[in-house]
Amino acid sequence: MKEMKRKIRNDMKATLERLSEEQRIKYTNQITEQLFHLEEWKKAKVIGITIAVPPEVPTASIIEQAWSEGKKVAVPKCYPQTKVMEFKEITSFQQLESVYSNLLEPIAETVCVDSAEIDVLIVPGLAFTKEGYRLGFGGGYYDRFLVSFQGTTLALAYECQLVENLPIEAHDLPVHQVVTTNTVFRTSTP
Repeated sequence: MKEMKRKIRNDMKATLERLSEEQRIKYTNQITEQLFHLEEWKKAKVIGITIAVPPEVPTASIIEQAWSEGKKVAVPKCYPQTKVMEFKEITSFQQLESVYSNLLEPIAETVCVDSAEIDVLIVPGLAFTKEGYRLGFGGGYYDRFLVSFQGTTLALAYECQLVENLPIEAHDLPVHQVVTTNTVFRTSTP
């Protein structure tokens, strides 16, 4: 199972690296347009979202849009020792710092956001099925977090990130919707 996941991760990273900058910008714009038209986005008061790093769909413009709409933005802070993650509110990109693996996370002074407050959680990943299953980056933080999360879960994906099948384990939970350049795959409702 681990070998299969490693191979899919490596293959998907290579696929994503082949996207040109023009394609990446065009597809990102299409995905964010789809996202901003969702009722779940429109109704949400609090958005949980990572600061994406390449090759993921960029999230900075999504965060800026959330702020412009008066939404609260909660970004994860990961604790590698315990493999636990908590969300903290940011009101500016200046409230981020670079941590392990070049990830940007909230600085210590930011305020924690209870997971029950998060209306929409945008869950990162490398590969997705139309049924909402995902293959993450291997840390397991979201797998643990999603077990008790009650809000709506979304994933943002370039079309090339959609796969027919993924190795699914008993603890894997699908996201409610996968937002792509052309379609929103609704897998279930929260």
